Amino acid sequence: MYAIVDIAGQQFKVEKDQKIFVNRLKGDEGSNVEFTDVLLVDNDGSISIGAPLVSGAAVQATILTHARGTKVKIFKKKRRKGYQKETGHRQDLTQLKIEGITA
Repeated sequence: MYAIVDIAGQQFKVEKDQKIFVNRLKGDEGSNVEFTDVLLVDNDGSISIGAPLVSGAAVQATILTHARGTKVKIFKKKRRKGYQKETGHRQDLTQLKIEGITA
């Protein structure tokens, strides 16, 4: 059984006991969250497609940890002008463990 769910503006294909990284969510580590923006549910071959959401479907997850992603470097240069600029950032992430899918 799997579902396609909208979490923080991004779509993820999730299954039970799967661990995923998503954009930072509010909540403490160890707390449970529920996502009701389910777009598709596949229950052993019977597929339910929402228009736009599947009614009554939800995905339960547990927040494992809040982490930061790898460093992304942005380098800008204009040739023959002596212009160089380097910036970067690290994305704030939340690791989730999918506990269950209800259809």
